[in-house]
Amino acid sequence: MEENELKAYREAGKIAVKAREWSRDLIKEGAKLLDIAEKIEKKILDHGGEIAFPVNICINDITAHYTPKFNDETVIKENDVVTIDLGAHVDGYIADTAYTIDLSGKYEKMLNANKDALEKAINLVKPDVSVSEIGKLVQKTLKDAGFKPIENLTGHEVKQYDLHAGLSIPNIEVPYKWKIEEGMVLAIEPFATDGYGRVIESKQAEIFSLLEAKPTRMREARMLLNEVEKRKKLPFAERWFCKKINPMKLSLILRDLVSNEVLNAHPVLHEKEKGVVSQFEHTMIVTGDGCEVTTK
Repeated sequence: MEENELKAYREAGKIAVKAREWSRDLIKEGAKLLDIAEKIEKKILDHGGEIAFPVNICINDITAHYTPKFNDETVIKENDVVTIDLGAHVDGYIADTAYTIDLSGKYEKMLNANKDALEKAINLVKPDVSVSEIGKLVQKTLKDAGFKPIENLTGHEVKQYDLHAGLSIPNIEVPYKWKIEEGMVLAIEPFATDGYGRVIESKQAEIFSLLEAKPTRMREARMLLNEVEKRKKLPFAERWFCKKINPMKLSLILRDLVSNEVLNAHPVLHEKEKGVVSQFEHTMIVTGDGCEVTTK
């Protein structure tokens, strides 16, 4: 890895850590999700980073891809289990990190098992280790504590301007033996649940990413794509453009661009049996004898 790349990954990690730790005090009863997301995204920018993807705020059985709508009035309730997943980038080099806060006080054991699974997975990371071995360890750690991993969500390799690139890091034992290599950058993210252990898609999507830029006749669609192309493959939120394009028209434009395979929609994911879900995540650079975690 080139020195400038290494420097950018480390800087993105520092920015993500600052935003993550600062954001913890925002997670309280009565807080509006839209305010939380916008404040965290602003904090990333204030620290000199760029937003790698819209801040995800997932509550209870909602597992991934929930970012508030432009007019979202949802607030955190007294006994909610809240996950914040955020990402910063510097010149496209990404740091992705997540944590869960249990306001109910009922899920401490699950959160501790989830954190333990992540730490054990990180300790296993080094060149030539198979991703199946990591998944097996995560699965065993959570199962021994009485919980299940989300089997159809994985960690992922990251590359410049590409959040989900190449290698996947499963949270269960898998039949393939793909191996970790020195110089890879990985985001490892075990999800723990007291439910079934799988997620299903909802019909709601507020997060999108560019698949392939194609000509479009609509002026607003061209304006949107001009902005989105600057992000390359990085996801964006519908709410980011609601002040530039009428929200009703924007929704129609996005649906049209998805149907024409210009954009990819990322639907909100729920635990199949509405089990409560937690998530902890770190990003790391694979070194010759282990890894350097950029988000600690």
